[in-house]
Amino acid sequence: RRRGDGVDPAGDRRSDQRATLSRRAAQPRYFGRARRWFSPPRVLRPTRAGWVFFLLTFGVGFAALNTGNNLLYLVLALMLSFLVLSGVLSESALRGIRVRRRLPAERYAQREAPVALEISNDQRRVAALAVVIEDRIAGSDGECAAGRCFALRIGPESTEVRTYRLAAETRGTLRFEGFVVMTRFPFGLFSKSMLVEAPEETVVYPTVSQVSIPERFGSARQGEECLPSENGHGSDATGLRGYSPGDPPRRIHWRATLRSGSLLVREFDDEDDGEVEVRLRTAGQSAGEGFERLVGWAASEVVALLEAGRRVSLRTDEEFHDARGGSRQRARLLGFLAQVEPNAVAELR
Repeated sequence: RRRGDGVDPAGDRRSDQRATLSRRAAQPRYFGRARRWFSPPRVLRPTRAGWVFFLLTFGVGFAALNTGNNLLYLVLALMLSFLVLSGVLSESALRGIRVRRRLPAERYAQREAPVALEISNDQRRVAALAVVIEDRIAGSDGECAAGRCFALRIGPESTEVRTYRLAAETRGTLRFEGFVVMTRFPFGLFSKSMLVEAPEETVVYPTVSQVSIPERFGSARQGEECLPSENGHGSDATGLRGYSPGDPPRRIHWRATLRSGSLLVREFDDEDDGEVEVRLRTAGQSAGEGFERLVGWAASEVVALLEAGRRVSLRTDEEFHDARGGSRQRARLLGFLAQVEPNAVAELR
């Protein structure tokens, strides 16, 4: 448009820009609608019994059309009504299902841990029957099943808890994708399922084995060392103090605890100075079974020393974690060891 037409070119450009931005903002909404349209909320698959029932229904219908027998038409109508009834009742079993995952506080590689699933039915009058919950995790080859739980009946507006055993193969971050809720109710002719998205991440600690810690020195292994402090760890009890998270159970003074009504532990002379440093070699190491074994040994030493009441620090060739004690230090060091990576380029110091 020309300037002489009475139209402001700057305003015209602004209106064109606003229209372009509105079209771009509307595109994700349209794409989301198309995605939901092509992704049905339910997936229906016939079972082996369902395929047999389909063949029988087709045979009865073919015979009824060729013979005109009213009895065959009646049988065909009954068989078709079974298919419709199966779809309606299976939908009532899945509608209103919510699933919540409860993970254990600590998870270790190659060790089974219980995972609890809270299965809730939000329907007011209809119970959910014969429901199977499959938990899905992200693997190297895509999604895979972590475990399954079965609930025979979940009453209206009630919650059932089911557990399965999960054993992570490697340390690091484990990502959950969601749940597949399925049922074959009522006749077992179809397997109807729906996907419930529930993304969640958790940290899997390294494999921890049982190790023995001497009175004054931690056991050293190839690739990592345990160094005691100069003052060591005293063996003479100097008094009693209140229980703190992470204190070993063997230090609890049960008689004093019963008298006072609260947990009391023995306090030793050098308890505050008993520090041990665990060293893990990461420089010059390559990823593989050898490095994983070193990480597992370091984690085992950390757990054993903390359970013995020591204040533990961790040093690698790149990082250092200061000495502390208790359950928070345990989670802190194990969380770091779950994510630590070797550095094959760096030189050994």
